[in-house]
Amino acid sequence: MPASEAEVADLVRDAARAGLTVRVAGAGHSFMPIAASDGLLLSADRLQGVLAVNVERRRATIGAGTRITALGEPLTSHGLALANQGDIDVQAIAGAISTGTHGTGTSLGSLSTMVRGVRLVDGRGEIVDIGEDRPDILKAAALSVGSVGAILSATLQLVPAYRLHERVWYEPIGPVMERLDALIAATRHFEFFWRPKTDDCECKALNPTDLPPDPMTGHEGERIDHAWRVFPSVRQTRFVESEWSVPAARGPSCFAAIRRLMQERFPEIVMPIEYRTVAADDLPLSPNHGRASVAISIHHFPHLDWLGFFNAAQPVFLDHGGRPHWGKWHALKRADFERLYPAFDAFRDARATLDPDGLFLSPAARAFFG
Repeated sequence: MPASEAEVADLVRDAARAGLTVRVAGAGHSFMPIAASDGLLLSADRLQGVLAVNVERRRATIGAGTRITALGEPLTSHGLALANQGDIDVQAIAGAISTGTHGTGTSLGSLSTMVRGVRLVDGRGEIVDIGEDRPDILKAAALSVGSVGAILSATLQLVPAYRLHERVWYEPIGPVMERLDALIAATRHFEFFWRPKTDDCECKALNPTDLPPDPMTGHEGERIDHAWRVFPSVRQTRFVESEWSVPAARGPSCFAAIRRLMQERFPEIVMPIEYRTVAADDLPLSPNHGRASVAISIHHFPHLDWLGFFNAAQPVFLDHGGRPHWGKWHALKRADFERLYPAFDAFRDARATLDPDGLFLSPAARAFFG
């Protein structure tokens, strides 16, 4: 549990001398063993805080272990905010960018697309600053599944602070799918959860507003507040999740196929499907690389046979051009990634520049990247 950059560098060098691999854990909010280590496991918990803010350029440098939930107030105090975030905010920022964590919105990319600089300890045990003058290396470091080094901090591009008007409502799946394009086009952040037992949807629409914070008592399912307070939801039920990004045009047909799979083969499952949109980007390991995407998430209880369901769903996602979320369950190997990710070889070349001896390749990471 290093408390300083120098301590991280010392520990990485010690591990290299001892022939150990190194992995770094953030908040541990992942359904894949991406932080599992057969050598040295570092925690980013003591590398926290908003370390620097450039209001003019709308940028902030954030310690690797800083939870997303801890960013709202300090960024707001500078008149800044994240352009988007997911509906869970307990992740450490380094883990969130390393796995491509995202929210919803056709014009908005993942948190990884906001990265403008990364400071890390590389595979040689050296502290390295990677900025926009090294675009190929920066793109690799911005979404690397922890395979390029131990991230110390990240500099993010922000936007002016804003408030959101949230509206939540329920309606049958049929009408939602009939006007899905219109719902998405009319809303900066639209998503729905399809509930298999009732065959209806919990729809959520978030739009920026200049109105002041307002609980909107008397308007059921509506509120206005700072964006960082509106985005997250409270999750009190333990679950396992698999999420796949498919080309946006194939989103409805992929959802229909997964819904049919659940109804016909897994009628006992009560947890919902989540449907979100994500903008295209140019990050080599991004599920949204080169294409606007729809992210479809499936869930199950961890004490039940979730693996049978997820194994049955994976080929359905693949048939629709799906690429998996790096932090959520999948059973793909290196050959699959080489086929699914056009810039996969470019990522491996950039990765090797920072970690030539594979110090940050645990067995799980080695299965992905070689």
